[in-house]
Parts: sequence; structure tokens; C-alpha cells
Amino acid sequence: MAVKLIAVDMDGTFLDQDGEFNKARFLGQYDQMLQRGIKFVVASGNQYYQLKSFFDDTDEEIAYVAEGGGYVVDKRREIYCGKLEPEQVTLVLDWISRTPGINTIVCGRLGAYVLEGTPEAFISRMRRYYHRLNKVQSYAEISDTIFKFALSYVEDDVYPLMGEITEQLGGIVAPVTSGHGSIDLIIAGNHKASGLSKIQQRYGIRDDEVLAFGDSGNDLEMLRYAGYGFAMENASEPAKAAAKYRAPSHEKEGVLEVIDDFFNGRPPFA
Repeated sequence: MAVKLIAVDMDGTFLDQDGEFNKARFLGQYDQMLQRGIKFVVASGNQYYQLKSFFDDTDEEIAYVAEGGGYVVDKRREIYCGKLEPEQVTLVLDWISRTPGINTIVCGRLGAYVLEGTPEAFISRMRRYYHRLNKVQSYAEISDTIFKFALSYVEDDVYPLMGEITEQLGGIVAPVTSGHGSIDLIIAGNHKASGLSKIQQRYGIRDDEVLAFGDSGNDLEMLRYAGYGFAMENASEPAKAAAKYRAPSHEKEGVLEVIDDFFNGRPPFA
């Protein structure tokens, strides 16, 4: 099978534990992608404005499936923005407000929003993933297109809470986890795979021509459907079960290692 699109998750996949990657090595590979007509896509649950900060050298050419599929940009042009209706946003926030132990970020096209009084330690930690993060006195102040809620839970085991969310809010949002007590509530049917499909349609790329990398629960759909779906060595068990192949750990530049394997015709690309 040919590869015409390479999609990478960021945290725990493309980035090491310090939130960095080997830029010189990647840019060398990116030149080869351009020569071969391969589209490069960043597919992450993080905010678009955060993701693009990593790719100053290539931002004009690459695509982003941001916010877990809620916001899709190609060559700096928005091609999709999910939307929850105001009454749906209210229902979700009302349910969250009645559930103890949750810190919440409301995510939209223009930025992300957190209530005044939210613990500063949480806000400081979240600014790493949301470069546009605004404090509001009330959610009623928000005038934006909302497509996601990012939750941080007091318990590491989020699956019971995810079950409750599915039962109570399943017609509006779907919960996905990226580990460490984090849950994203995305619009049902919006995920990384659906976001990638919008990029594929623009360039006439089939599913079996996609090489994708991920490590956690919000990567499952993408890893399942990609012709070459690689779970990282450090990936969660659900991600490993969803993927056809394994990549070395994010601490060993696993994504770049597999891309080198592809360019050099090594298995499974031989």
C-alpha cells in the first residue's frame, strides 16, 4: 500500500516527556514528504493555537485536526468547525456542575474558557495545552462557537465517570480519555478519524493510504481505520488493541523511527 497522508498525535506520541521533538530530523523527513506528495497532519485533542506553535516552519502547508476532531484547519484555512447548540452546552454544563471533583474548560473556535475561582494550579497546567485560555465570571459571558469540554477528574480511573456521561449525555457528547484523569467531551461522531476524513476528501486520499500514530483513548478511531495504524510502545492498552502495528516509545523518537522505516522500505512497508 502507498502512504499519502501521515497523521500524528502529539502528547505521548510525537512529543517526548518534556513536550519537545527532534525538529531537525523532522524537517529533513518533511522535505521528503513534500517530494513524495505526502500530506502531514497534526491530530490532537489540544487547541489549534497551541498545536500550530510547534510548526512555524511548516504551518502554511500542513493540516490540523485539533480539539479531538472539533476543529479542522488546512493551510491556515478553517475547513470545519463543530458546533453545539446553546441549549446543549447548558445541559452539559448543568450536569458537570452537579458532579463533584471535576475541573472544566469550555472549548471553542476563538479560545477556551474557565471559571474564575478554578484552582490556579489547574489553570497553569492547562495553559500548556490551551494557549488561548480566558477566565470568565460566568459561562453566560462566553460568545463563541463551542465544540468541546475538557474535564480533569480527581480520580485516575475515569471509566466509571465516562460511563455516567455516556448514559446521561450520550445524545450530545461522547467522552474520550487521554489519560491522567483527563476526559474530553466531544460532539458525538466528531473524532480524529472524522477530522482526517475531511482532509482526505480534499486530496483524494483513501483510508488505506493513511499512516497514523497515537497512544490513548482519543486515538482509537484513527488507529482502527488507518491503513497503517501505529500505537506507541508507551500507549494505553485500548490504543494498542486498536492499532495494527507498534512504534517505539515517544521517548525514543518512535514516530520518526517509523517514518524512516517507511522512506527506506522496511517492514511493514516493504
